[in-house]
Amino acid sequence: MVVPPWYELPPPGYGGLEQVCAALIDALAERGHDVTLFGAGERTGTRARFVASMPRPGEDRVGQLLPELAHLHRVDQMLAEEPFDVVHDHTTAGPVFADRRPVPTVATVHNRPTGELADILAEVDPSVALVAISDAQRRLCPGLPWAAVVHNGLVRDLPAKSRPGAGPVLWLGRYVPDKGPDLAVHACRAAGLPLVLAGKCNEPVEQDYLRDVIEPLAGPDVTVLRNTDRATTQRLLLEARSLIMPIRWEEPFGMVMLEAMATGTPVVALNRGAVPELVNHGETGLICDDPVDLAPALRETGAIDPAACVAHVRRCFSAERMADGYERVYRSLALPVELGNLVVS
Repeated sequence: MVVPPWYELPPPGYGGLEQVCAALIDALAERGHDVTLFGAGERTGTRARFVASMPRPGEDRVGQLLPELAHLHRVDQMLAEEPFDVVHDHTTAGPVFADRRPVPTVATVHNRPTGELADILAEVDPSVALVAISDAQRRLCPGLPWAAVVHNGLVRDLPAKSRPGAGPVLWLGRYVPDKGPDLAVHACRAAGLPLVLAGKCNEPVEQDYLRDVIEPLAGPDVTVLRNTDRATTQRLLLEARSLIMPIRWEEPFGMVMLEAMATGTPVVALNRGAVPELVNHGETGLICDDPVDLAPALRETGAIDPAACVAHVRRCFSAERMADGYERVYRSLALPVELGNLVVS
């Protein structure tokens, strides 16, 4: 398992990709697979054998090319020193160089496969099995040689509430326009409901947007938090009456929606990206086609049963179901078959 060099696993705070990888590793280990994790840092909280490419995670350099290339170069050197059956790569640049590895590579695409990324992925060697994390993501670039669709999954032991939350509406994400925290403020004010914004704010673009756009909107009814840890996020989800997802982009997945529903918190979201694949309208949340519809939807979430939200995630988005999907892809590479349109979500 090759992960980006930004955070340790599982992540102490922000890190949806890392959360997914940690859940997948432990689910595979539970089935008896021998999993080696190549990442950055000094430790892992997963059941994998951990091999570090660098002593500290590059959290302050997230998304930069050179740290990831250096990480991949060292990882590929170490991969050549031991026998492996399959490499599962979760980095952005990894699929480009995967054909040089001595064993097959499965590459999960975690980002939006458009523009420059689509151009790069189109040139990836045919031996690399590209996996989409949602049908919505796959539709963004249907011409890529996708091997499968495997939905992300969550561990099962998250605490959940038995009755609707009475706390504020909660927004979780990065402080960037695509995630719509400003829309969340306007919707909650129109609904007459308090709001907590809890966002990642490390990169300059996030800091500028928070300072210039979001902080001027703050008031007694809007609490602004930065870089909350995992325990705080969990507490906020349990207290929240709903999670609001007013996204302005084609979100490839949206782990925060799973985290919310897994605690019994319904989701109110705009109909973009993978939202309709994750949220059952009227059962685990409410999906809106227009931002003006968010406020009325926020007032109606008290009728949604928390138990239905929890059951939906456990049934459709468990770590075990995710491991089922990836096992099929791994075995297809070990015993080659025609993948083509395999859908294993």
